[in-house]
Amino acid sequence: QVQLVESGGGYVQPGGSLRLSCAASGRIFSTTTMAWYRQGPGKERELLAAITRDGTTSYADSVKGRFTISRVNANNTSYLQMNSLKSEDTAVYYCKAVIQTVAARAFNLYWGQGTQVTVSS
Repeated sequence: QVQLVESGGGYVQPGGSLRLSCAASGRIFSTTTMAWYRQGPGKERELLAAITRDGTTSYADSVKGRFTISRVNANNTSYLQMNSLKSEDTAVYYCKAVIQTVAARAFNLYWGQGTQVTVSS
């Protein structure tokens, strides 16, 4: 019923920028916390950034000062602006959202399918 779809991934040279989007769709009553993660080859999934419904943000040290998370509540959409990209940023990027459905009103955690970001010269 509820789906999260990432977009905006791709290939970029070191020092470049990308903006990822995550759109939640379905019978949504409320979207609360939204977040972005990444997982590189052979590595654990890493929390990069999170944002509450009222706009409070938090960042991992590895991306602080380079990445910015934002959201548009009316569209149930989050964004991750990535600047000054490095080769070590290469990973599959996932969005996550805590969502109340119209039917159940319970808080459930949903994940997107992931989008590949490759930083290479």
